[in-house]
Amino acid sequence: MGDVLASTLHMQATDNPAEADVLLVNTCSVREKAESKVFSLLGEWRLLKEQHPHLIIGVGGCVASQEGETLVRAAPQVDLVFGPQTVHRLPEMIADVRRQGRSVVDVSFPEIEKFDSLPAPRAEGPTAFLSIMEGCSKYCSFCVVPYTRGDEISRPFESVMREVHELAAQGVREITLLGQNVNAYAGPMDDGVCVDLATLIHHVAAVQGVERIRFTTSHPLEFDDSLIEAYANVPKLANHLHLPVQSGSDRVLAAMKRGYTALEFKARIRQLRQVRPDISVTSDFIVGFPGETDRDHEATMRLVRELDIDQSFSFLYSRRPGTPAAGLSDDVPHAEKQARLAALQQLLEDNATRRNQSMVGSRQRILVERTSRKDERELAGRTEDNRWVNFPIPAGVDPQQLLGRFLEVEITEAKRHSLRGRCVGAADTDG
Repeated sequence: MGDVLASTLHMQATDNPAEADVLLVNTCSVREKAESKVFSLLGEWRLLKEQHPHLIIGVGGCVASQEGETLVRAAPQVDLVFGPQTVHRLPEMIADVRRQGRSVVDVSFPEIEKFDSLPAPRAEGPTAFLSIMEGCSKYCSFCVVPYTRGDEISRPFESVMREVHELAAQGVREITLLGQNVNAYAGPMDDGVCVDLATLIHHVAAVQGVERIRFTTSHPLEFDDSLIEAYANVPKLANHLHLPVQSGSDRVLAAMKRGYTALEFKARIRQLRQVRPDISVTSDFIVGFPGETDRDHEATMRLVRELDIDQSFSFLYSRRPGTPAAGLSDDVPHAEKQARLAALQQLLEDNATRRNQSMVGSRQRILVERTSRKDERELAGRTEDNRWVNFPIPAGVDPQQLLGRFLEVEITEAKRHSLRGRCVGAADTDG
């Protein structure tokens, strides 16, 4: 997001707040802890503004969209508030602040206008993220996203494909398609026909230079047969799926308004594994949702075991104002939430360790992304299932010539959260 903001403003970014003329914080209101950090940061920036009165402070993202004018009243040092859909209006908003000398708030939902104002694609390395849709229309009872980002709106197909071609021309080899609910993508073509995510993946895979495709984040309701077909027939689609389930209990899923049962979720993953037997499946879980019992928690643990889910984003439930679940009694004691989360994370860690160990001796196709952070004599890249691998730079080879290339790496050691290996040759499919 920092690159997007810098490109939109045509300003040079800095990591030192004391040097800045404009300070912007991009926020998230999915978790209470993230929201509290925003107000702590704004307190620090207030001191900078007292020293530099012309400093402009802005808050964007979900907290901004949710709070709006209330945010300015709570933190008077804030000059502008912009929502996820109004990032492109920042230059005009900053000009208004300087001209009028008062705060400016714009948290509207202009929908497709945002896609018409995206900065030019810019690659910084062999991987890139490409936003193809915004918003969510699922209205899960615990989530503020539909209220802060609006309903689902898909970027036009031709616009997406133009950016794919431009990124490929800049040397991007791996593209991750992004959206709050990316598998609900329904991008209109020039003739009015809508393209679904699976069809888009087929088109992206046909672009010369693009050798690996990922997508995130998904909703199980729209993980349909067309996507399973894409996994069967598009080798460039990475051997990894992140599909948030949130709970393994049907009772909790119903209270969350997720729209599916644990059995339906399991059936979909098993169907996927018929075409990709060794695919890595990762997920999201909310622990301690109102009314969750020990039996509900055990259902979640059972789902993780049965599907061999090996990584996740797992969070303790926290009430988000404005959501339907906020009216429910948050009746699971905090200590119990923490114990359940620890048990879940240990199970996931065990599954991840077992999968890592099973990869020792195998040969993996690695996209070299950078030198290793711990040893400049080594390179680092990711497997198809999104695991980092560190390996020595081959003797007599200029490492700069290997960045952005696919290499075949034999895995020699399984670490706790990464792998080690040795390069055994090139693995570029295009020579």
